[in-house]
Amino acid sequence: MTTMNHGKVTLVGAGPGDPELLTLKALKAIQRATVLLVDDLVSDEIVAFARPEARIVYVGKRGGCKSTPQAFIEKLMLMAAREGEDVVRLKGGDPFIFGRGGEEVEHLRAAGIEVEIVNGITAGLAAVTSLGVPLTHRQHAHGVVFVTGHAKPGDSGTDWKALAATAHSARLTLVIYMGVSGAERIQDELLAGLPAATPVAVVQNASLATQRHITTTLGELASAIREAGLASPSVIVVGDVVGGVALAAAHPEAVRAA
Repeated sequence: MTTMNHGKVTLVGAGPGDPELLTLKALKAIQRATVLLVDDLVSDEIVAFARPEARIVYVGKRGGCKSTPQAFIEKLMLMAAREGEDVVRLKGGDPFIFGRGGEEVEHLRAAGIEVEIVNGITAGLAAVTSLGVPLTHRQHAHGVVFVTGHAKPGDSGTDWKALAATAHSARLTLVIYMGVSGAERIQDELLAGLPAATPVAVVQNASLATQRHITTTLGELASAIREAGLASPSVIVVGDVVGGVALAAAHPEAVRAA
């Protein structure tokens, strides 16, 4: 359809939570918005950048919790844009990395609504950076794979055994989002292609004051998560790049608050 004389929608990546990690473009979009649809993982400090008269609607979506249906969120965006509003869909991390941004863009453009994308720092990058660890390294990792540990109902999800074999032969870092609840299964299947001694880091609430992390090995992943009491939102990073911090793996004090 041809774009009509409506308002517009901007999908804004709010980053991992620390407001200082916002891009200038994201900040400007938030400040000019008349309506903001805000994800559950966006920090209050970031929402506070909105203009006082802006309408803020919380549309939380978190695994294991009651979530706002995706179809309803898309309907809200469409209605507000058709009313001439400057709509910001404010998402944790980056809109196009496990943020359903692609679905929303397709829906809005099909309805003739102008859409702009503003990237944000994804949690998988912020998590390892907080530990002083890279995702790629010429000696340890020739690439990185971002993968979800959460499959939608009816979907078999990631083939972890095949991914492990590829990661081992190609020397890839695996960054697993939404994988804590399925850590035991993920561990078991990755062990089909990766050594048990492969270093692993798990980071909860990356970049926030409440951040905690553990470093462990793939063979101890599930038990280490249980012992540390880590929960969602957490990122699991698997690969030799983690080796620089993996020496603390066996010690409970490896769990920290930033």
